[in-house]
Amino acid sequence: MAEGQEHIELKFRIYDGTDIGHTTYASSTTIAFLKQRLIAEWPQGKTIAPKSVNDIKLIHAGKILENSKTLADSKVTFGDLPSGVITMHVVVQPHVAKKKTDKNKEEKQKQNSCSCTIL
Repeated sequence: MAEGQEHIELKFRIYDGTDIGHTTYASSTTIAFLKQRLIAEWPQGKTIAPKSVNDIKLIHAGKILENSKTLADSKVTFGDLPSGVITMHVVVQPHVAKKKTDKNKEEKQKQNSCSCTIL
């Protein structure tokens, strides 16, 4: 971490109340990097586990943080809390591929089709 940057102590709370990834991060750390680190440190034996960065949503102060932004861009408060540790909530939503069947396509075509009858 570079000198002169603000640092923030973070921990991440997962769905069952377990805290992981408790360490200090620079203000220039990206949200995508935090997510990659969480995947690497994910506890073994959990029923729900993320496979990629897109499976995780980080929530801070009621906002879902964007992958491309840094902690500073996301307006994570630095040094304002007496305990000095900020807890972010982690939501895991694995990507589920939607399967389309021919029957569904036919039904959609019937619903979307239009016909006119001139007498």
